[in-house]
Amino acid sequence: MSRLKKFVAVAAVILALAAAYSYWQIQRFAAAPLTIEQETLYTLPAGTGRIALEAQLESQYLIPKSIWFGPLLKLEPQLAQFKAGTYRLEKGMTVRGLLALLASGKEAQFSLRLVEGQRLSEWLAVLRAAPYVKHRLQDDQFAILAKALAVEPQTLEGSFYPDTYLYTANTSDVALLQRAHARMSTLVDQVWKNRMADLPYKNSQELLTMASVIEKETAVSTERARVASVFINRLRTGMKLQTDPTVIYGMGDSYSGTLTRKDLETPTAYNTYTISGLPPGPIAAPSRASLEAAAHPEKTNYLYFVADGKGGHTFTTNLASHNRAVQVYRQTLKEKDEK
Repeated sequence: MSRLKKFVAVAAVILALAAAYSYWQIQRFAAAPLTIEQETLYTLPAGTGRIALEAQLESQYLIPKSIWFGPLLKLEPQLAQFKAGTYRLEKGMTVRGLLALLASGKEAQFSLRLVEGQRLSEWLAVLRAAPYVKHRLQDDQFAILAKALAVEPQTLEGSFYPDTYLYTANTSDVALLQRAHARMSTLVDQVWKNRMADLPYKNSQELLTMASVIEKETAVSTERARVASVFINRLRTGMKLQTDPTVIYGMGDSYSGTLTRKDLETPTAYNTYTISGLPPGPIAAPSRASLEAAAHPEKTNYLYFVADGKGGHTFTTNLASHNRAVQVYRQTLKEKDEK
């Protein structure tokens, strides 16, 4: 073998060994765990390139410093297709796993719980405190929200569907509320179309209002349609609804936690002890169950109900029976206090 051939053979062996060593080092770096001890949120800004990404990951102590970051992306170019966003990094995740996550675009999901039976003002406070939400609303005034949603301010209360909503970082407050509003609108339309015949509602808004009152009156699922029957019977006979939650809603911030006789006698637009029929609008966000109850009340002769002290209610058809049920309830409370 000539000297040249020997040199070429030796060079080839050296290059093969160097390539094998480099490949091993790249794989070793790719399989290295991230330098985090707990779940971490990482935000990749838009327009970030390979060099900037490497510098950012190293400066935030997410990956170990290494000369193999660039070579890894050249060896596995699919990992270089990273997308801007906020990602959830898990303890034990490898460098390759991190890059694969960034390339997948599967951003971290956050959850927002909008609870049935609460007012919109309570929801807006929850939304204001939610992490990673982009706040487009300057404040929580109904007029500002109504303008953003292109609806009338007086139609806002009760018009958002209560549920847990998932969102990614920088989702706007308006976008979340639009989703909840669209879901409630669709649901109300469905329930309204499938409602029982001859109910004393002029339109779907009145059904929504009734559902909100039912929602505030009972949390017992088996009672909702029965509570609805009481209010339907009262509407049909011309009796006032006389439901405390509407009084409380009408009092606004002046409600201190206890209703007095004066409160019940003080007129407001929502005080159903002083006004006839339904209040002018919903008083809270009703659940689907309450909407269905409002659309399909039980057929009863009940005109009254009062708490039974056990989480439910006692239903009666006349005032004398109702007064006795009230006395039983008060006695139950007294016995509880004495224990």
